[in-house]
Amino acid sequence: MVVFDKEASSSTNTLPPFPREDTPLLSKPSKLSSQSKTFANVFIAIVGAGVLGLPYTFKKTGWVFGSLMLFSVAFLTYHCMMLLIHTRRKLDSLHGGGLSKIASFGDLGFAVCGPIGRFSVDVMIVLAQAGFCISYLIFISNTLAFVFNYSGPDRILGLTPKSIYLWGCFPFQLGLNSIPTLTHLAPLSIFADVVDLGAMGVVMVEDVIIFLQNKPALQAFGGFSVFFYGLGVAVYAFEGIGMILPLESEAKNKENFGKVLALCMAFIALIYGSFGVLGYFAFGEETKDIITTNFGQGLVSTLVQLGLCINLFFTLPLMMNPVFEVVERRFCGSTYSLWVRWLLVFGVSLVALLVPNFADFLSLVGSSVCVALGFVLPALFHLMVFRDELSWFGSGLDGCIVVVGVVIGVSGTWSSVAEIIAPKA
Repeated sequence: MVVFDKEASSSTNTLPPFPREDTPLLSKPSKLSSQSKTFANVFIAIVGAGVLGLPYTFKKTGWVFGSLMLFSVAFLTYHCMMLLIHTRRKLDSLHGGGLSKIASFGDLGFAVCGPIGRFSVDVMIVLAQAGFCISYLIFISNTLAFVFNYSGPDRILGLTPKSIYLWGCFPFQLGLNSIPTLTHLAPLSIFADVVDLGAMGVVMVEDVIIFLQNKPALQAFGGFSVFFYGLGVAVYAFEGIGMILPLESEAKNKENFGKVLALCMAFIALIYGSFGVLGYFAFGEETKDIITTNFGQGLVSTLVQLGLCINLFFTLPLMMNPVFEVVERRFCGSTYSLWVRWLLVFGVSLVALLVPNFADFLSLVGSSVCVALGFVLPALFHLMVFRDELSWFGSGLDGCIVVVGVVIGVSGTWSSVAEIIAPKA
C-alpha cells in the first residue's frame, strides 16, 4: 500500500544541518549537476574497495565465468537503479510534483510501505555501509602488516601486526568521524578516488608485465559451488544504489540521466573486468585475496599499497556517515552525538579484527544486505507501485528479480560464511 502523509515530507525537512546518506559528494544542493558532474558523482558513489577482491574471485570462479557474472550484475544493478527512479517519479506525480518529498531511499520506502519500509531500508543501509567500512579496515590493517612486517615477528607485545595497525588507525578515525558535515570531507573523497584510480592503473600495468613473464595456468570456468560466492563479490563491487535518487534529483537534465547512468555503469564494469582478469592472469592460482599483496616488496608495490590505504582511510568516514544519520535520527532525536559515533567506530573496528579474509567478507556483505538493497527492495517497491499498470511480463520480471534476489541472498550468505570459517591453507 502506497503511503502519503506528513511524515513522508517532514522527515526530510526536520533533519539537522549535517548531511544524510543521500548527500551527493560533488554537488551543492543549490545547483543542478551537469552531465559530466553527474557521471563523476555516480562513479564516486559506486567505485570502492570491492575491485581489489575481484582477481581472487576470478581465481575461484574462472576468468570467463567471472567476467560474465560481473557484466550481468552490472546490467541488473542498472536496471534496478532505474526501477527506483521510475518508482519515485510515479509517486511524485501522484503526490503533486515535489521531488524533495522523496529525497532518499528511506523516504521512498516510507512512501511505499510506511514505517516498516523506512525501517527496512534503514537497517539495510546501516549494515551495508558498516560492512563497507569493516572491509576497508581489513584491507588497511592487512596491507600495512604486509608492507611493514613482511619478514618481521608474528606478534609484537602479544598482538598481531594486523591488530597493532588497526588500533593505530583507531584514534585518527575517531577524529575524522567526529566531523559533523560531509562538506569538509568531500575534498578528501575526491583526492582518495584520484589516488585509487592511479593505483589501479599501476596495478594493471604491473599485471600485464608479470603475465608476459610467467604465463601461469588459468581456468576459464570454476565449479558451481563458488557461483554464489563470486556473485556476492560482484554485487558488493557495484553497490551504490542508495545514492541514485539524490543524484537524479541533482541532475540538470533528468531526461538523460538514464543514459548517463548506463554509460557510467558500462565504464565501471569495463574497469572492474579488466582489473579482475589482469590480476588473475598475472598470478593464476597464486592470486591472493588482496591483489596488491601478490607484488611482494618493492618501491612501486609499496607506494601503490600505501596509496590504496590512504584512499580507504579517508573514504571510511564518508561511508560511515549514513550509519550516523540513521542511528542519530532513530535514537538521538536527529541530533549530533559524539559518543554514539565513537561507539559505532569502535564496533566496526572490533568486527574487522575477527574477519581474516578481505574477499570473503566482500562476498558476505554483497550476498546479504547488498542484494536486498540493490535488487529485492527496488523490484518489490516498483511492483507494489505499478502493479495496476504493469503487463504480465513486467510483473513477472519484477517478481523474478525479487525471488532470485532472495535465493542469491540466502545461498550467497551461506557460501560466504562457509568460506570465512573454513580453515585456510
